[in-house]
Amino acid sequence: MVLPRSSPVKDAMLAPSDLFSVRGRTALVTGGATGLGRVCAEALLAAGARVLIASRKAEACEAAAAELSAIGPCEGFGSTVANEAGVAALAAETQKRAHALHILVNNAGMNWGEPFETFPWKAWERVMSVNVAGLFSLTRDLAPMLAASATADRPSTVVNIGSVMGSVTQSEHAYSYAASKAAVHHLTRILAAEFAGRQVTINAIAPGPFPTNMTRFAIGDEAGAARGAKAVPMGRLGRREDIAGALLFLTGRGGAYTTGAIVPVDGGVAAAAPAPMFADE
Repeated sequence: MVLPRSSPVKDAMLAPSDLFSVRGRTALVTGGATGLGRVCAEALLAAGARVLIASRKAEACEAAAAELSAIGPCEGFGSTVANEAGVAALAAETQKRAHALHILVNNAGMNWGEPFETFPWKAWERVMSVNVAGLFSLTRDLAPMLAASATADRPSTVVNIGSVMGSVTQSEHAYSYAASKAAVHHLTRILAAEFAGRQVTINAIAPGPFPTNMTRFAIGDEAGAARGAKAVPMGRLGRREDIAGALLFLTGRGGAYTTGAIVPVDGGVAAAAPAPMFADE
């Protein structure tokens, strides 16, 4: 294949600060008051975006937004993606607060761990409602805003927060959570294909073990953190900058030609080779 000759001025390489900048963009981060959602909100704010954060605990979300406003323009409000009415209200509130939406981070999620023998029906209903139906429905309702804000030069962006648990065949008794994250990954690819022509990129980040409220039960103390790190090929837990870097790539100019990707941010967990079958290590 012969590549067209480029103009050295027109096609000059952007500076790294421009490749990862989201200056002038408006973003919505669900579940943005705590955990990885707050990390995403902080990263977008630091890179120049105006950020709306929403979570089911309104007061906590408003307090978090007040703190994050020291970095950049941030607003917080109560919402839920656990049911149809909650998604509709969240979409309406977003449209009320912003005339344009360039970035949607579908981070809100829930987990449920219980042994196989007693794993209940409601664990499937609740987890799949939030992690899959809520994510899909909010994306559907905000798709017109995202498409209207997009251009061929600068697409709008949806980033879904998946999980390494959606890729590996190890449930850790979180059956519905693992299945829901596999669904998130597959939905990401499906929607990426549907929205590419509308200049909206749709990707997912699949984190490995990170110290958050959701993982506190397992890696919240020193012994648990050491045990969790030992299970990661790179030998450590995830850090804030690991998520921030992946997010800013996908939402900045550097990721404008990337869609349908499931980006593993897991220290090699999903890529780890199985134990050798025919020889000693």
